[in-house]
Amino acid sequence: MVRRRRKTLEIAVEPDTSVVVAAPVDAPVEAIAEKVRKRAAWVRRKQRFFEQYLPRTPERRYVPGETHLYLGRQYRLKVTYGAPQGVRMIRGFLIVESRQPDRIEVTRRLLERWYRDQARKKFEERLESNLKRFPDPDAFRPQGLIVRSLERRWGSLSPSGRLVLNRRLIEAPVDTIDYVITHELCHTTEPHHGGAFYRLLDRVMPDWSTRKERLERTLA
Repeated sequence: MVRRRRKTLEIAVEPDTSVVVAAPVDAPVEAIAEKVRKRAAWVRRKQRFFEQYLPRTPERRYVPGETHLYLGRQYRLKVTYGAPQGVRMIRGFLIVESRQPDRIEVTRRLLERWYRDQARKKFEERLESNLKRFPDPDAFRPQGLIVRSLERRWGSLSPSGRLVLNRRLIEAPVDTIDYVITHELCHTTEPHHGGAFYRLLDRVMPDWSTRKERLERTLA
């Protein structure tokens, strides 16, 4: 449980089936526990939904022949000697050119740098596209875009208005990236997951639930 400066309590079930409770700073523990008990059935339904996609993707080993996702498609990893070092994507392969092709840590670092570079470019492109879903795009424009490795969330909108997106999203199909961006932009005017938030999300992206399910299925 985390305490935040907010008026209402929020309960969220994350893709790993963990439960996160965000409560007002001054909320009594007994009141929080009672609300959590009342939502127990809903929490269990959400956990069962996510459980069908477990176990999660095995930890990457960064060895030749291993498959890696990019925008929803599988690419086979190929590691070769090369200078300058870098990553290329050619006909179903992610080719890592390295001066130390036998060192897994170097391969991992080069590939992760490439993913982050691609994420930054693609997320900026999709942000501009998804802002057009709103009647007044500039009113929903974030104060900045941050790409970060997140353990529990696909994205968030910081109190200062910065859009934070999980680096792993670059592995997902574009329509699911659009869902996460649009979801977070809706928080510009609706900070909590209440009825007004979902009414706004339904208006600007009627098929959001289908996209959300595809995202969880792809990156499970």
